[in-house]
Amino acid sequence: MTTVVIVDDNQDLRQGLEIIIGEHPDEFNLIGAFGDAESACKKVPELKPDVVLMDINLPGMSGIDCLKQLRTKVPGSDVLMLTVFADDNTVFDSLCAGAAGYLTKNASPEQIIDALREVRDGGAPMSARIARMVVSSFKIPASPSHQLTDREKEVLEELCKGKSYKMVADALFITHDTVRHHIKNIYKKLEVHSVSEAIIKTMKQKII
Repeated sequence: MTTVVIVDDNQDLRQGLEIIIGEHPDEFNLIGAFGDAESACKKVPELKPDVVLMDINLPGMSGIDCLKQLRTKVPGSDVLMLTVFADDNTVFDSLCAGAAGYLTKNASPEQIIDALREVRDGGAPMSARIARMVVSSFKIPASPSHQLTDREKEVLEELCKGKSYKMVADALFITHDTVRHHIKNIYKKLEVHSVSEAIIKTMKQKII
């Protein structure tokens, strides 16, 4: 069972998310909902959820600042940004702050649930619009210093599109274990420890 917390100042949206998550009781358990970052920063460390759905544009402390605190206080929790913003700077800032993924607020209930599943399975979900912007930001020839193999680059590019390990395996016609093997090598070569860190380094250093 994946535990979830919602942080959003829009009461209607919060209630809508509660309903969406509540329709999947076999997979997800909503254990908290907050309307501001300050309350979330205080209570989320006590709840220790698996996933936090976090709005960026919160009153007072921003969602990104709250994310930074939660990454320190609750390193085991993944934070999925849910926001009306859809610009590449916001995406980059969110990923740099440690977001596990990114969805715009017009995402359908199915997309929201799929994103929660992807985070649970080790993916980095983003809306199609955001994924295109992220991918376009690093379409520059690779630096030879990283020495990633062609297959490792393919795996990394699929991860940067927001795909889970299973989706990467299906896209590249390889097994789930093979994906994990490649990811382990990618982490070692890039000196990172998570999908989000790999994406950030890819974007910063134009690895792909």
